[in-house]
Amino acid sequence: MLGRLNHVALAVPDLAAAVAAYRNTLGAEVTAPQALREHGVTVVFVNVGNTKVELLEPLGEGSPIAAFLEKNPSGGMHHLCYEVDDILAARDQLKAAGARVLGDGNPKIGAHGKPVLFLHPKDFFGTLIELEQS
Repeated sequence: MLGRLNHVALAVPDLAAAVAAYRNTLGAEVTAPQALREHGVTVVFVNVGNTKVELLEPLGEGSPIAAFLEKNPSGGMHHLCYEVDDILAARDQLKAAGARVLGDGNPKIGAHGKPVLFLHPKDFFGTLIELEQS
């Protein structure tokens, strides 16, 4: 079911500072910020060749990233994103196996313009999993 690792997402308290650290200190290529209102985040992607690092900052008071940063004020790893060929088939297979899909179970459009779903971290050893249709 799982394809390649699409990205590792890091929640950060200050997106501009994180971008500066990756761009200026590490010499990385960083995309322009993108506001994803439906997800409550502003994101950038750091290209590292074989995958990407997504830097997430809260967007609005109801942002799930704000709650994460309350518990982890310096930021930290938020989720892993894996590609799947068919997101609806993957969802159905995972639900049949007992995994919990967050939200209403229907995919939303993610930062890459493709359908995404999130899986409950308690079902995957404390790690939030995002699935993105490839």
